[in-house]
Amino acid sequence: MDSPTRENLPVYIEEMKKHNVTHLVRVCEPAYPPEPVEQAGITVHEWNFPDGEEPPSAVIDRWLDLVEACEAKKGEARQTIAVHCVAGLGRAPVLVAIALIEHGLDPLDVIQLIRSRRHGAMNPRQARFVEKYKPRRKKECVIM
Repeated sequence: MDSPTRENLPVYIEEMKKHNVTHLVRVCEPAYPPEPVEQAGITVHEWNFPDGEEPPSAVIDRWLDLVEACEAKKGEARQTIAVHCVAGLGRAPVLVAIALIEHGLDPLDVIQLIRSRRHGAMNPRQARFVEKYKPRRKKECVIM
């Protein structure tokens, strides 16, 4: 998604609560304070990396750890992760793409899927990164 601002943060929090978001990953410069989000019971993760770039390996590792930690275990409710950059077109979609590839989807199908839902997502450099990305941990994918 795109970045909330101080002014519209309450609307974003309300929407995240509707979707059972338990973690919010911010991969851009802060445009709002994290405290209201955390007071709503949503953990904020600050993993900023440069706009237009691919994520550093350390961010990918933290992302995959979070995705794995949020997967539904038997008898537990599924948790939802929200991830945003400034416009929701570059950094955030790349992380989503990585999670989908890790869960068995083909990179080209992932790019097409994300772009069908977020027009203009991923610049050419980021798309090439996604095309060449090799899974570090294999999982089954469930797309909702």
